[in-house]
Amino acid sequence: MSMRDIFHGGGEGKPLNLPALKFKKGLLVLLALLVFSTVFFPAFAKFYTDWLWFDARGFSAVFWKQVLPQWGLFLAASIGAFIILTTSWLLARKGAASLDIEGVTPIPTKRSGVIVVIVAFLISIMNGLGVKSQWDVVLRFLNKALFSSSDPIFGKNIAFYVFDLPFYSLLQDWLVGILITALLGSTLIFVLAWIPQMREQSHFSLPQKARRHLSVLGALCVASWGAGFWLERFNLLFSPQGVVFGAGYTDIHARLLGINVMFALSMIVAILLLVNIMRRTWKLAAVALVLLVASNIVIRGVYPGIVQKYVVEPNEYQKEAPYIQYNIESTLKAYGLDSLKTVDFLPANSVTWEQIQKEKETINNIRLWDYRPLLRTYKQLQEIRSYYDFNDIDIDRYNLGGSYRQVMLSARELDLQQLQNPTWVNMHLEFTHGYGVVMNPVTEIDPEGKPVFFIKDLPPRISVPLEIERPQIYYGEKVQPYVLVKTKIKEFDYPMGGANVRTTYEGTGGVAIGSIWRRLAFAVRFRDSQILFTDAILPESRIMFYRSIGERVRKVAPFLLYDNDPYLTIMDGKLVWVQDAYTATNLYPYSEPVSTPAGRINYIRNSVKVTVDAYNGEMNFYIADTEDPLVKSWAKIFPTLFKPMDEAPASFRKHIRYPKGLFLIQSEIFRTYHMKDTNTFYNKEDVWELPKSGKAGSLNAYYVIMKLAGEERAEFMLIAPFTPVGRDNMIAWIAGRSDGDNYGELLVYQFPKQKLIYGPTQVEALIDQDPEISAQLSLWSQRGSDVIRGNLLVIPTGDSLLYVQPLYLRAENSDLPELKRVIVSSGGRVAWGERLEEALTNLLGPAPDKGIQKAKPSIVTQKREPDGSLLEGKSPEVLAQEAKIAFEAAKEAAQKGDWAAYGSRLKELEEVLTELLQRLSETESNKIE
Repeated sequence: MSMRDIFHGGGEGKPLNLPALKFKKGLLVLLALLVFSTVFFPAFAKFYTDWLWFDARGFSAVFWKQVLPQWGLFLAASIGAFIILTTSWLLARKGAASLDIEGVTPIPTKRSGVIVVIVAFLISIMNGLGVKSQWDVVLRFLNKALFSSSDPIFGKNIAFYVFDLPFYSLLQDWLVGILITALLGSTLIFVLAWIPQMREQSHFSLPQKARRHLSVLGALCVASWGAGFWLERFNLLFSPQGVVFGAGYTDIHARLLGINVMFALSMIVAILLLVNIMRRTWKLAAVALVLLVASNIVIRGVYPGIVQKYVVEPNEYQKEAPYIQYNIESTLKAYGLDSLKTVDFLPANSVTWEQIQKEKETINNIRLWDYRPLLRTYKQLQEIRSYYDFNDIDIDRYNLGGSYRQVMLSARELDLQQLQNPTWVNMHLEFTHGYGVVMNPVTEIDPEGKPVFFIKDLPPRISVPLEIERPQIYYGEKVQPYVLVKTKIKEFDYPMGGANVRTTYEGTGGVAIGSIWRRLAFAVRFRDSQILFTDAILPESRIMFYRSIGERVRKVAPFLLYDNDPYLTIMDGKLVWVQDAYTATNLYPYSEPVSTPAGRINYIRNSVKVTVDAYNGEMNFYIADTEDPLVKSWAKIFPTLFKPMDEAPASFRKHIRYPKGLFLIQSEIFRTYHMKDTNTFYNKEDVWELPKSGKAGSLNAYYVIMKLAGEERAEFMLIAPFTPVGRDNMIAWIAGRSDGDNYGELLVYQFPKQKLIYGPTQVEALIDQDPEISAQLSLWSQRGSDVIRGNLLVIPTGDSLLYVQPLYLRAENSDLPELKRVIVSSGGRVAWGERLEEALTNLLGPAPDKGIQKAKPSIVTQKREPDGSLLEGKSPEVLAQEAKIAFEAAKEAAQKGDWAAYGSRLKELEEVLTELLQRLSETESNKIE
């Protein structure tokens, strides 16, 4: 066809249809643009904006260390697969094409080589994509760290199982898959070539070239498959069969023998297949293959069953005792329980005033506020506006004016779903952050049964020596949409009277979005064209996303496990979230696995502490356990991510705490594995459990400030009681220490089995049997009030145990619980009172020094007479505190328009001030005298 034909005709007298040709080309261009705009560019925008986010946080090296190894592994796997497949298939094609059968060419098409390459390329790409996600297995293999112990069977360091074995298994699986694919493809090519011969001949014969080619591939397939038996030997140490997790008697004496035999036979079959290259028979290889299958059935199936039935079961304990010991020792090491200290403890029959006087720090920090009613109270009294929300309650401790205080606090975060006018401007430009925190001590209660706030209101009003420079909360626990800051639009800061206080962000959080290119990328990422067309964005504007704590830390370090409860702290005037992170694996030999939301694990360490600034979103990953091999490996892989704990501010180290997630896992393991005697363990004679509190749900674990026996000062720690399975009496309690050099230590105080120590369920039964308490609870319920029973806490006090349960009332048509009673118990006796001191007085009689709170006038636990008047004999400091509380209550009543309550509070204030003047007058008279 000439050039003239191209432009004026289609050859053979047929003119070209140029409009149709142009339409087809335009359609192709349009289709290409559509694919690019809907598939490739959104993927690129997500990748690009993620890189901007990592780079803005100073983690660009972390980003590329996660991305490049994935694609490096993809390329390595794809190239390796392509080389193996194309080499095998092109050789098979060449061998098949060289056959000339009855004058018929077996491979007639000249394009068969191109087809082979294309198919091999597509399969290799799919293979590489399947392996790509295993980048962390390869990096951990290349950056492994040794453990301090070895397995008891093969004597290999635990690092072999955690780092090496997964890599070898990955390599073996990949190689077997590719070789089998190569074998099947080569066989298909030869079969297509043999079809003409099969039609002409009455019998089938395999040409020598084909036999050689398939024999080599078959030998490689069998050898690589047999290598799996060598790896399977080590997997026996994770056997779930037998009396304990790990290899038992049958595994070592029967299954291991079967695996070794199978490995040897598979190598023999591979060798015989290679021998078949020089001989024209498959008989030897076929016999060996049949023997391999038969041995698999007999040696790996029948024989272990016979050993288990007739050797192990009649003498199970004697046969399994060594393996039970391996399981106990490995499990304790894997969960960090091997260094746990056990103390035999015989508590006194009942707590005394003398013990309480010695343990004032413990008594003054008993948590009377349960999380559930306190959260309701926060929501009712401190949300201020409908668009604020308290997600949960955190617990921590602070040194306040020389006093070590346990407090509860919560962040006032935005709840954009409650916005009355959810416009784009409101959602992304104006309502950008929450504001402030609420804090109360765990023990103090005002006269109305509500918490006494250390920090409250908007802007924050702080009555303790704490300072908050930036109360704005841009990053919190709630998942929030993206926001734009430093724009032309002033951000809503907090409500104030009839107007609102507005602000402009002054931090470094977020990603710069001033350029048109970045605006386009973010508009595509969030599928929001308003980002591109709004005129509110300035050159210095920034966009914030990944704003929840969980999103941020998992984006940076997805290979760690995270505690489900990050907690808020006030450090050096900043609001800082603390997130506990764990390193874990399910590849620790002989260690008993447990189920977690992230899957089954059998090794865990709280190796990393993460801080997240609530204003800037700055993240710091501190290594808390320098002995953990897993975090050592990750630190080698990501050297710029982790920091030593020595670089953390001193204020942060004062707020780290034993994480409850790890503590509960360790408690779950220890309830069985405290039995170190193999016979006791085998018979499960002494299994424990965390008690169930029938009226208030599971007791779980809880934080306390208490002084351990032999220690000079009280500490912040996490404790939990244990009861025997099927029994309600208490058998022990476990504590995780959080302060100073003692951080991370575990202690167990174990009670004698010969003495009855009341458990929480038994104490609740005693409470229900008390005539006065039972009658009053029934009366409140009949009047329509909702009685809420808090968790019953077991408080070790000196050498005794004190049981404390708060009791709340919620009036009908109200969601504001008030703490009305405190129930205490010790030595089988129960008493209650409006406040803790009154309850203790009712339980033990009058205190020798008229109350445990005298040394701490800030704790409002003073009793009143039946007519409401204050008791005589209080110090001016306590009266001043009473006056302040009465004044605040009067103000609150006036704001609500409750004038009856307002008058009552003013009368109470008058009484307190009169009493205060009298006390001051008496003090002056005493000075003159």
